[in-house]
Amino acid sequence: MTFTHSLYPPDWTDIATSIKSSARWRCQKCGLQCIRPGEDTSKLTRSERMKRTLQTHHWDRNPSNNSKSNLAALCSGCHLLYHRGSKSNVSPGQLSLW
Repeated sequence: MTFTHSLYPPDWTDIATSIKSSARWRCQKCGLQCIRPGEDTSKLTRSERMKRTLQTHHWDRNPSNNSKSNLAALCSGCHLLYHRGSKSNVSPGQLSLW
């Protein structure tokens, strides 16, 4: 399955921000403190900014199921690891650290 924006609700940004805020902008898998909105990132390398970007993950891999129990805040590295191989609905190259 390829990424389809239409599967996400119009208020996806608000939902995702709420999940990240509830996690205090930390990865719920590895505990990495990620970048908060408004945080100065000018001294970080591009790679470090990407590493510390928090993403919202759907445990059941269904982007239309946005119940809180189905969502988790994961750093980009943990999110990539989860979607690696045949475990996901994301096509190769869709998620990237670069």
